[in-house]
Amino acid sequence: MAASEINGAPERPQVRFVTIDENNHGQRIDNFLVTFLKGVPKGKIYNLLRKGEIRVNKKRIKPDFRLSNEDVIRIAPIVVAQPSDKPMVAEGLKQEIENRIVFEDKGLIVVNKPSGLAVHGGSGLSFGLVEVVRQMRPQEKFIELVHRLDRDTSGLIMIAKKRSVLKMLHTALREKEGVQKTYNALVFGSWPKRKLQVNAPLLKNELKSGERVVKVHTDGKESLTRFKVVRNFEGYTLIECEPVTGRTHQIRVHTQFAGYPIVGDDKYSLNEANAEAKQLGFKRLCLHASRLVIDDYDGQKLVLEAPIEDAWKEAMQALPSKF
Repeated sequence: MAASEINGAPERPQVRFVTIDENNHGQRIDNFLVTFLKGVPKGKIYNLLRKGEIRVNKKRIKPDFRLSNEDVIRIAPIVVAQPSDKPMVAEGLKQEIENRIVFEDKGLIVVNKPSGLAVHGGSGLSFGLVEVVRQMRPQEKFIELVHRLDRDTSGLIMIAKKRSVLKMLHTALREKEGVQKTYNALVFGSWPKRKLQVNAPLLKNELKSGERVVKVHTDGKESLTRFKVVRNFEGYTLIECEPVTGRTHQIRVHTQFAGYPIVGDDKYSLNEANAEAKQLGFKRLCLHASRLVIDDYDGQKLVLEAPIEDAWKEAMQALPSKF
């Protein structure tokens, strides 16, 4: 945790004082508390702020108050789940993720995430990639996802070890300048070489089950993906995808909208086509974050790459080429 607790972990709830350091400088108090008071409902946190039971430098503050280095937060007695309540990650998984780190320095970790591992816990999952990394690096006070990948999407994902790095990368992603993410996808059909982009607004819906479904809709948010054909096969095309915007399921929905859904996508592709692809060895969602470029990271251009996994590559090599 990127702050220091003066009076430790009491057996019974007591008033606690937390001193802010540079990792949380500039962060909103409500966002800090949601992370710091894990297990406490967000509504309860806002209620404590409203009643003045959480103060900064002895003063009442609003939820949008921005913290500064050396600020002292007073937190009224409240029951918080202790770290010992967290499920322990298997050593084998930690070692696998350790082997998949393609870059790490004092401020950033980039991992080649395997398909099938969620990026964070929740929705019935006790842990995800970020929780694994936190247990791998217990000495780090700050470990947060910079962006997300779908559970079944593999490839490069950034995890910040400093709030300053997180803010810098968030700004670059939001302004669509300074960070370029490139994906490989295997799609059904013959993607036309002249089709270089899909510019279609995306609307996100959440079903009663909690499942997220995205569709192209005029009421949706502006979304743009650029495409390039890498190789044509009989009935399939390997393409390169560059999402200019960062919407949920963007590449998956834009390829479907174009008429060429991604192989192995059980949400946006036809079951019959996926069943046939499985017989050919494609047993996963064929979407992979293969390249990451950060134009100015610590004074240098950072270029990272991760190849498609062997099982997918071997299945693809067995396909007859179209040209």
